[in-house]
Amino acid sequence: MAIDLAIDCIGKANNDTLTNVLIEYLMGDHDGMPKDAKYLFKLYLSLKKYVEAAKTAVLIARQEQLSGNYRDAHNVLFSMYSDLNKEGIKIPSELYQNLMILHSYVLIKIQIKQNNHLRAARLLCRVAENISKFPSHIVQILTSAVIECSRSGLHNSAFNYATMLLRPEYKDMVDPKFKKKIESLVRHPERSEIEEPANPCPNCNFKLLEYGLTCPGCQINIPYCIITGAHMIRNDFAVCPKCDFPALYSEFMGFLETEVNCPMCSETINRNDVKKIVDIDKNLKINEEKN
Repeated sequence: MAIDLAIDCIGKANNDTLTNVLIEYLMGDHDGMPKDAKYLFKLYLSLKKYVEAAKTAVLIARQEQLSGNYRDAHNVLFSMYSDLNKEGIKIPSELYQNLMILHSYVLIKIQIKQNNHLRAARLLCRVAENISKFPSHIVQILTSAVIECSRSGLHNSAFNYATMLLRPEYKDMVDPKFKKKIESLVRHPERSEIEEPANPCPNCNFKLLEYGLTCPGCQINIPYCIITGAHMIRNDFAVCPKCDFPALYSEFMGFLETEVNCPMCSETINRNDVKKIVDIDKNLKINEEKN
C-alpha cells in the first residue's frame, strides 16, 4: 500500500521535513480525514521514536478496547512493551498498567478452564476495579465476577458487584438466567470473605496480599506472574523463554503440562526451556529507568 511504502522510505531517509509532511497527512491536517493510527505507530517505529510510538500504541489499544477487541489491544501493548524493553527504554506507566489489566482479563478464561475459580475470582475483582476500560462488556464482566466470587467464597465482593448490576443503567441488560440469583444476593447478603493470602515481596520481603502489585514496604511495582496474575516471589521465579515475561516457576511448569502456548506472547513453549532463576534483581527493575 502507498502509505506503507511512504513509511518505509521516510524511515530509511530519516528526513525531518519529509517526516513532518507524512505526519500532517496521517493526522488529516490537510484533508480533515485522519488516517488509521496504526500508520502513525509504524512511522514512529520506523524512525526509532519509541516514546512517541508507545503513546500511539496506548491510543490504538484504547480504540480496540472500546470496540471490545481485548486480545488485539493486549497484542498491541505487548508488542510495544517488548520493543521498548529491547531498546532499553523505560516502559511508560500507562502502557505497563493497561497491559497488566488486559492480561488479567485474558487469564480469567484460562483459570476457569483449569478449574481455578478462586484465582479467576481474584482476577475478575482486579478487572472489575477497572471496568471503565471494558465498556462493551461491563454487564458481562460484572456478572462473571458475581458468579465466580460467589462460588469461591468471596461473598462480600459478590454482593458489591451484584449491587452494581442492579443499578438502573445495567439492570435491564443482565442475562435473565442470572438475574434472580443476583437479586437474591442483594436481598439476602452474605458478607463473609475468604482471606487473601500474603506473600513476601521479592525485593524487600514485606508481606503483601497475593494479588497486590505495589509493595507498601519498598514502593516498587512488583512483576506479575503471566500464568496466575499474582505478584512474583523470589524463590519461585522464572521467565518465559520466548518473551522474557516473569512467571512463577511452579505455576508455569504446571500450566505447560496441559498447554503449549505462553498466555502473554502466544509462542509455543518447551517445558525443558523453562528454568528457575536465582538472581532476579534485573527482573525487578523492568519498569525502572534504564541506562
